[in-house]
Amino acid sequence: MIKNSYSVVMNTELNPFRNLPKMVSFQFMTTLAFMWSFIFTMWIGSINMFGPSALAHLLILIGVFFTAEIFKSVKNNN
Repeated sequence: MIKNSYSVVMNTELNPFRNLPKMVSFQFMTTLAFMWSFIFTMWIGSINMFGPSALAHLLILIGVFFTAEIFKSVKNNN
């Protein structure tokens, strides 16, 4: 259940951004990450946490995006 929910949101083959170019999809995902970082910051009540939260979300998105692209490239070459 958790894996399926994660895939629907984070997997670019399954989420609503699947028909967009990869870079546009990445830009939307990054925008959403910043939005959620801000929401979590407001939830814990400290604007000082926005920077670290946004950075953490951005790093995770970059890691997931590039890992998926490398895996797809290797799969297509074999």
